[in-house]
Amino acid sequence: MIFFKKNYKWLASLILFPGLAMADELNQANTAWILTSTALVLFMTIPGLSLFYGGLVRSKNVLSVLMQCFAITCLVSILWLAGVYSFIFADGGEMQKFIGGASKVFLPDIGTESLVGNIPETVYFMFQMTFAIITPALIVGGFAERMKFSAMLWFSGLWLIIVYLPVCHWMWGGGWLADLGAMDFAGGIVIHVNAGVAALVAALVLGNRRGFPSVAMPPHNMTMVVTGAGMLWVGWFGFNAGSALSADGHAGMTMLATHIGASAGALTWMCIEWNRFGKPSVLGIVTGMVAGLGTITPASGFVGPAGALVIGITAGTVCFYATQYVKRTLKIDDSLDVFPVHGVGGVTGSLLTGVFAASNLGGMGLAEGVSMMDQVGVQALAIVVTGSWSAFFSYLILKLLDLWMGIRVTADEEQQGLDIVLHEETGYQNL
Repeated sequence: MIFFKKNYKWLASLILFPGLAMADELNQANTAWILTSTALVLFMTIPGLSLFYGGLVRSKNVLSVLMQCFAITCLVSILWLAGVYSFIFADGGEMQKFIGGASKVFLPDIGTESLVGNIPETVYFMFQMTFAIITPALIVGGFAERMKFSAMLWFSGLWLIIVYLPVCHWMWGGGWLADLGAMDFAGGIVIHVNAGVAALVAALVLGNRRGFPSVAMPPHNMTMVVTGAGMLWVGWFGFNAGSALSADGHAGMTMLATHIGASAGALTWMCIEWNRFGKPSVLGIVTGMVAGLGTITPASGFVGPAGALVIGITAGTVCFYATQYVKRTLKIDDSLDVFPVHGVGGVTGSLLTGVFAASNLGGMGLAEGVSMMDQVGVQALAIVVTGSWSAFFSYLILKLLDLWMGIRVTADEEQQGLDIVLHEETGYQNL
């Protein structure tokens, strides 16, 4: 990685990229922190994202969303063991720039003493797995309330293999984007741009929900939404600060930047909404928080608190207007605003990483000889490549699944609600 200054000793412990020297001894402090971070990131999906998304949909679809997040967690975990982890992080030999190898399929040689850097490989395997789990789970928000459960499972599994796997390898597995010096500390490009674009494509392929945009479809349980949002905020510390892969000052600075970004995004969104509509809404402040977190994610380990503040304010502003534009002007039914919040936030944060990582702006510094414009150019290239890859293959997967099995429930089933139609259950006894 060319963009780190050589005096950043914490880089020696990073094993996001093959070829870094392996440590001889386990570091118990680092291991304890990554164990904790792994639990926090899983906590983001179940129950955090599950409750956040579940509260945002109508009551007749709440169980379907909870079920989707839960099933994706299980499916991705098995696929991760069966080869996805290996083809991202194992040595790919001559194909290393594009894909990893098969040596770690089902972890044949991994035991309790196996280390990656100075933490157990089992812990590293689990930590990275939680990132892979939440990424397709985020896409659920783009097609909520209208996709068949069977189609969702097939789409999530295929998308993980065809879209997430190569992009993750290119950026974090020692692939060609890493060689170019692209900066994505915890997933602004790999996760948020990737999932945001896929959600937009899914919304377009499936079409709008019945009645959108003329029929109001407010969240059915704002208490659930806020509870889930709070869990996301807490879990995000594992997401970002855990990506330092060390229990030290770098993890602490990353956590600080993450918190400032979230706070600034939430307050900015709230104030814009307050000024525009006359009242600050609970939905607005929690959505701004998610926008702030998604936007600071790629920059969190590279910027200082002042840079995080600017990025958070920018996130609240840009994502608010992006949401209004997608829903009100384009009339695209991205049900839970995945693209304007996560996709646009990921793009914004990834570009601003190239700016606020500069040492004269309080960041960790760019590589020697690399200008701010050079770095922003590399960031833009990584965004375009990831967005294009995700858009093309998400569209292809959805279209092929639609030809094979159909991906959308019928109009009558949508009217009745996915809970009773697909799962023969209801979220609330009086319904």
